[in-house]
Amino acid sequence: MTLEEKLGQLNVIAGDADTASPAQLALVRAGRVGGFLGVIGAAHTHEAQRVAVEESRLKIPLLLGYDVIHGYRTIFPIPLGEASSWDTVAAAATARAAALEAAAAGVNWTYAPMLDIARDPRWGRIAEGAGEDPELGSAFAVARVRGFQGDSLGPAHVLATAKHFAAYGGAEGGRDYNTVDVSERTLREIYLPPFHAAIAAGVGSIMSSFNEIGGVPSTANHWLLTSVLRDEWGFSGLVVSDWTSVKELQAHGVAESPAVAGALALQAGVDMDMQSNIYADDLSTMVRGGGVPEATVDEAVRRVLRAKVRLGLFDHPYRGADIAHERAATLTSEARRLARQVAGESIVLLKNDHGLLPVSAGAKRVAVIGPLAASREDPLGPWHAKGDPTDVVTVLAGLKERAPQGTVVRYARGCSVTDTSTAGFAEAVGLARRSDVAILVLGETDGMSGEASSRSTLDLPGVQERLLEAIVRSGTPVVLVLMNGRPLALPWAAEHVPAIVETWFLGVETGHAVADVLYGDVNPSGKLPVTVPRSVGQVPIYYNHKNTGRPYSATDHFTSQYLDLPSTPLYPFGYGLSYTRFRYSDLRLSATKMGRQDTLGVRVTLTNTGSRAGTEIVQLYIHDEVASVTRPVRQLADFRRVALGPGESQTVELTVRSQRLGLYNQDMKFVVEPGWFRVYVGPSSVEGLESRFEVVAGN
Repeated sequence: MTLEEKLGQLNVIAGDADTASPAQLALVRAGRVGGFLGVIGAAHTHEAQRVAVEESRLKIPLLLGYDVIHGYRTIFPIPLGEASSWDTVAAAATARAAALEAAAAGVNWTYAPMLDIARDPRWGRIAEGAGEDPELGSAFAVARVRGFQGDSLGPAHVLATAKHFAAYGGAEGGRDYNTVDVSERTLREIYLPPFHAAIAAGVGSIMSSFNEIGGVPSTANHWLLTSVLRDEWGFSGLVVSDWTSVKELQAHGVAESPAVAGALALQAGVDMDMQSNIYADDLSTMVRGGGVPEATVDEAVRRVLRAKVRLGLFDHPYRGADIAHERAATLTSEARRLARQVAGESIVLLKNDHGLLPVSAGAKRVAVIGPLAASREDPLGPWHAKGDPTDVVTVLAGLKERAPQGTVVRYARGCSVTDTSTAGFAEAVGLARRSDVAILVLGETDGMSGEASSRSTLDLPGVQERLLEAIVRSGTPVVLVLMNGRPLALPWAAEHVPAIVETWFLGVETGHAVADVLYGDVNPSGKLPVTVPRSVGQVPIYYNHKNTGRPYSATDHFTSQYLDLPSTPLYPFGYGLSYTRFRYSDLRLSATKMGRQDTLGVRVTLTNTGSRAGTEIVQLYIHDEVASVTRPVRQLADFRRVALGPGESQTVELTVRSQRLGLYNQDMKFVVEPGWFRVYVGPSSVEGLESRFEVVAGN
């Protein structure tokens, strides 16, 4: 290979409207491109790949990447919503279904899953991850990687990318692309575990993040990308930059020219440059001048070629993608059934006073109100790949389809999502007054979360809360259905609205899933993967916080508190209601002492004491009572989804792995220290039964 051809293998560029332009295909012929993003569809990918393997000198096939985040054409719930299911089996299934559709369209590489822990709901990309907890995030990381890649990266699978490495979710002020300033201990204990789990699951690629850590941008961070990722963790796959993040080293102020930026990134450990074109255009002179060793280029090229070998591209460059297969594999009835199932599992029942839900069969006049009730675009959420609004079942359509015979379902928009007009209030209030129940569908547009979509408030946008207040004053019982990409701080609603349902953005089967839950065909089982604040002023707020030297006390003013607001959240991590009731009893530990390499068994009896079948997510938390460094008040250690019929009991078995008890000590060494731990088992991060065990020296 010539130097230019080597550097071409490290170059990823964006296609033009789903295809490669003639000028870009000329670059492929010249060996100046190693991969595309955004060249999709069997016809377009076939042509780009044909030029690479038939018309270029070296006949090296292309990586064809795309942001298949929560579905390709069949759009599933956003990852934050799916994480509310706490169902990793379902998460693997949706990733597998998305990979099948994408691969049939010629895509062989996805820029997912996003593994960023997010403790600040102002950050728009909280929608793309599994929430605030590293244990839950790690479980979903493994599930999604295995779903995308399968066992052997066959033709129905795609190479997965764990992103964004690292701590991108810790952006100051919740503002996308902003500075991240975290200690190494927090980095290792909170932000890095999902990436480590993804690597253990065999993820094929890693994407460097836009942000800096400790003054060094991730894309130029040798310690992060080489010392930790490769030397410590043994990652052998490829690292790709985020979009233009190599070029952005200049804006960060650590590179005075594109060539220097490229040299910094390549030598830090970034194998492929996405969209900056710096490796291909600017590095050859620097390499020939001795500024970058050609051996460094060679090692990056080997990683790229190994990824292509792993995908089988040299033997089967098209991987079976053709127009007929693409059509047959897209938006199948099986995929829609899965989308409906997972959407139902992702819904969280936040409040249900007086059993207002499920909607009574006697409610013959149903008002559906709100700007999102009839929306087809917004339920797709951000980053919805090739999702088509015409595929979406709206909330209004789903309710009309499901309502019992003889029920009249009427609709009033009331207001828009973001403007200040109240002209539609009178119609909406009048409709509510003539109805037995009012279902309000409020929240955010799909464009209000995702990349570059941070918010400074967590309220309902526009005049939606005023509409809600007006409908509540009508006297008609109100069900608030939230559609959004981040937790919203809605203390007035929590106090005054009798029933609240968090649906996030549920994808193509939104209307069916919402109707399934509201009418009781599906008993809600979702639990929050994030803490919901009372006010944006509490942010960042997360369940696994430290105790401080002065934890809150109602009898002592000089403790950690707000003057004007409780310190507790509106809804805690792990919280979610059901149409039935569950009782926890008989908490038992397999031992009261365990060695530092042992596993502790934890058993609890769970009983469905209600009259409906339901699924409970049993959660196990631990707390290290005394350690050499401060520890969180609680840490999730294990969880189980348990389905029970009415009156049924089951002994639920959970485990505490010794690794989950470890910490980074004052010398930044990972250790499991002897001492006493508390264990909590219950329905959320703030409830449950409690016991203690001791970790002893030795073993």
